[in-house]
Amino acid sequence: MKELLLYVAKSLVEHPDAVTVTEIDGETITLELRVAPEDMGKVIGRQGRIAKEIRTVVKSVAQRAGKKVNVEIVDS
Repeated sequence: MKELLLYVAKSLVEHPDAVTVTEIDGETITLELRVAPEDMGKVIGRQGRIAKEIRTVVKSVAQRAGKKVNVEIVDS
């Protein structure tokens, strides 16, 4: 799931080298996505539509694996 999130985020941004994903284990896995400040808008989208779709895709893959995942977009 971490690799999927990295791939999707790097495909959307102007500075793919600045994209990082931190995985925090627990009952629900939290994936923290960090991008360059100028790329935040590209990852979030208008009214949060892109961020919502990213979360939907990652949660769908996690559900197939029998896991719970939460994706957070963190301001770096």
